[in-house]
Amino acid sequence: MATIKDIAELAGVSIATVSRVLNYDSTLSVGDETKKRIFEVAEQLSYKKKQARKLETGKIALIQWYTEKEELEDLYYMSIRLGVENQARQLGFSVDKYFQDNFENLKQDEIHGLIAIGKFSDKQIKEMLSITNNIVFVDTSPDEEQFDSVVTDFEKVTKKVIDHFLESGHVNIGYIGGREGFKDQTSLIEDPREVTFKVYLEGRGLLNEAFMYVGAFTVHDGHSLMKKAIQEHGENLPTAFFAANDSLAVGALRALLEEGISVPSRVNIIGVNDISISKYVFPSLSTVKVYTELMGETAVNTLVERIQGRKTAKKITITTQLIIRDSSS
Repeated sequence: MATIKDIAELAGVSIATVSRVLNYDSTLSVGDETKKRIFEVAEQLSYKKKQARKLETGKIALIQWYTEKEELEDLYYMSIRLGVENQARQLGFSVDKYFQDNFENLKQDEIHGLIAIGKFSDKQIKEMLSITNNIVFVDTSPDEEQFDSVVTDFEKVTKKVIDHFLESGHVNIGYIGGREGFKDQTSLIEDPREVTFKVYLEGRGLLNEAFMYVGAFTVHDGHSLMKKAIQEHGENLPTAFFAANDSLAVGALRALLEEGISVPSRVNIIGVNDISISKYVFPSLSTVKVYTELMGETAVNTLVERIQGRKTAKKITITTQLIIRDSSS
């Protein structure tokens, strides 16, 4: 595993700066570009280096629904993007990045196909189809009969975490989650982690919706939502919390420590994604590893098959792994 020293050397900053950035220290005054460089280096050092045979050269368009600033708050999409860029580079493709507000620029470019990372409305998908039929969606599957997609089964992820809590003897289980909407503001998006959490615990007679808190998928909201839970429940605070991503979990951990609540002896917490920060926060974060770099690599390989003539759509689900560190028993 890469160390903070390794990250600092490659990013060209001090060890202290790396540590504070990875722990989302709000008192640290560094620019977004420096943060971005540190996070990208941390993610890239986790990748397995492998040689791939170059196929053909060409250009792939990468459509992101997160801006670079939003990526700094939720490294999940950054990690997928880096997986795409690394694999495309190994296969001899160049990658042009676009955000959702510049489809017109994309229409003027000559591309072999596009990879769309994130969640897109029907209107946005129609715009993509007006550019090319070679499309792979990552993190969502808008129409598995028509489009290739690479996804994670977040329903299984949620059940995996709850089962671990139940096996560890927890019966009062809380939830710290987030909700998102399409960037063209056509509708909100139902999160499978929140839905599964409700259904799975309700089926066991253990659901208490007063223990559920939902905001945005950021460190800030993880912190504020856990603070609210502590204020509202006091001594009756759940003994375990499932955080829908690692950013929320990091914020929640900070809130618990600020209030003098011991982790994990009083409260256990498990996040999702196993992004770079998970190993470096205190206490180190238990999480479900989502193989984001593999999702990106698989998207590129799947797109190459499309470019080479495959017609039948594929939906590829990447497995996950529960990793227990110091924030849970």
